[in-house]
Amino acid sequence: MLLKKDILKQVYPKRKFNARKYDYGALLIIGGSEKYSGSPAFNALAALAAYRSGADIVEVIAPRRSAGIIATFSPDIITIPLEGEYVSKKHLKTLFEETKNKTAVVIGGGIEREKDTQKTIIKYLKKINLPVVIDADAIYALANEKSIIKSNFVITPHAHEFFILTGINLEEFTVNQKIAAVRDSALKLKCTILLKGNPDIISNGKQNAINKTGNRFMTVGGTGDTLAGICGSLLAQGINPFKAACAAAYINGKAGDVAAKKKKQSMLASDLIQAISDVIA
Repeated sequence: MLLKKDILKQVYPKRKFNARKYDYGALLIIGGSEKYSGSPAFNALAALAAYRSGADIVEVIAPRRSAGIIATFSPDIITIPLEGEYVSKKHLKTLFEETKNKTAVVIGGGIEREKDTQKTIIKYLKKINLPVVIDADAIYALANEKSIIKSNFVITPHAHEFFILTGINLEEFTVNQKIAAVRDSALKLKCTILLKGNPDIISNGKQNAINKTGNRFMTVGGTGDTLAGICGSLLAQGINPFKAACAAAYINGKAGDVAAKKKKQSMLASDLIQAISDVIA
């Protein structure tokens, strides 16, 4: 199935006249470290852009320095600072407490691969039942504990992360071979996989989709983080994982196309974020 703009109508139905806060969900983003704040910031800003017709609340949990930086980007983002340079087991109580009133989670952006952090990711994911976008460094954690993968997980690897997760090297694969590899892996792991690339390939093992929006300028850092944020926003609204992944891929790529055109064939992830609401509109 080739994704087209009609996917937007499937995930953005007309809002109820008497809608209230929390009717459209709340997204929790877990990521960042002393060194990295950009990834969870892009997660949050993209989710904010997507929630102009989407989730009602976006909250970020990150180490204090990262949380402080993220808070300066927008008053719409709620931030919960953690003591220390990395997310660790001592923070699990806070993570679980902040998860209670959320409807979806994005985890992994900028969180790094410290042993304690990776173990914390596994302990956290084992105990929650919410839909989750697993991205970046969280994919490395999951690769060592595949038994905890759930059907409401959306894993968003690029080609190397897909290799880390599955052991399959896609370097010499044709598009059809990649589709088969993603489908077989999603079926085996019993989740949804969104392989980022040209094109994006999405599968839950039963349904498969191809997304051809996007362009060669989206190799800049942050565009995968925006994708994860959009997908998380859709999951928070109650969109099923496969459809959320499909719509997120289409929106992210199309926003990249709009941004590249406006910037005359060059762009940054922050340009893409500004184009998200235009694409949805």
